[in-house]
Amino acid sequence: MDPIKVFTLAIMQGATELFPVSSLGHTVIISGILGWNETLQSPTFLPLLVMLHLGTSAALLTFFWRDWLQLLRGGARTVIAGRFTPDVDPDGAGRQLALIVVGTIPAGIVGLLFQKTLEKGFSEPLIASAFLVANGAVLLFGEQLWRRQRTRKDMLQKDGQQFGEIGRSINDMTFKQAVFIGAAQILALIPGFSRSGVTMVAGMANGLSHEASARFSFLLATPIILAAGVLEVPKLLKAQYLQELPIAIAGGVVAGISAYLSVRFLMRYFETNRLDPFAYYCVIAGTLAFAFFALQSFGMIP
Repeated sequence: MDPIKVFTLAIMQGATELFPVSSLGHTVIISGILGWNETLQSPTFLPLLVMLHLGTSAALLTFFWRDWLQLLRGGARTVIAGRFTPDVDPDGAGRQLALIVVGTIPAGIVGLLFQKTLEKGFSEPLIASAFLVANGAVLLFGEQLWRRQRTRKDMLQKDGQQFGEIGRSINDMTFKQAVFIGAAQILALIPGFSRSGVTMVAGMANGLSHEASARFSFLLATPIILAAGVLEVPKLLKAQYLQELPIAIAGGVVAGISAYLSVRFLMRYFETNRLDPFAYYCVIAGTLAFAFFALQSFGMIP
C-alpha cells in the first residue's frame, strides 16, 4: 500500500464517515477518479477500509466516552434488576443501551449473510456515484418530511388539536423505532449511501430532533464498526499482508483524528442546522462523478 494513498484515504474517510455523504462512496469514487484502480482491486483494500473505520470508532468512543460510561452503568443496573423502571434506571441510560443493541441487529445480520455479494460493488465507482445521488435524494426527503410534520403540528395546534410529538429525545424512542432506524443502516452497506445520513433521516421520520437523530446515529455506529473490524482486520494479520499492517494502523490513527474533528463540528451543527446542504452536495457531486465514469467507460475520457 502506498503511504500517500493510504493517508489521503484516511483523511477523507475520517472527515466523511460521520458527515451524511458516504465515506465509502467517496473512497471508491476518489480512488476511481485518481486512477487508483490497483488500490480498489487489492485484496487488502477492504481490511484497510475497516482499519480506517476502527480509527473512526476510536474517535467516537473518545468523544462520547461519558455517554458510553453512563450507558454501560445503566445497562448493568437494568440487567441486574431485570427491568427499566424509574427506580432502577432514572436517567434512561440502561434503556438507551438496549435501544442501541436492538438497533444494531438488523444491519449486523444482513452484513453477515450478504457480505460477499455486497463486496463486489465496493470497487465500482460508477455504481457508487449513482447511489451517492440517491443518498442526496434520501436526505432531501427526510428534510421535507420533517418540515411537513412541523407545519402540520403548528396548524393543528392553532385549531386546538393534538399532534404526535416531534423533536423528541432518545429517551422517547420505542424499541420498534430503534429497529426501524437500525434497519436503515442496511442501505449504508452499499457504497454511496451514508450510514449517518440514512439513520438520521429514519430518526427524524420517527419524530426525533436533528440533534437526537445525530447522537443516536453516532452511538449506533460504534458496535457496527467494531463488528466489521472483527471480521476484516484479521485478514491483515496473514503472513503475506503483515508488511502492510503498520501503514494501515497509521492510516487508522489519521482517520481517527479527522473523525474526531468532524464529530465535534457536527454535534454543534445539528443543534440548529439541517441536512439540506449535504443533500445538494451529494446530488451534484454524484451526478458529476457518474457523468465522468460513464464517459470514461465509452472511451471519451482516458
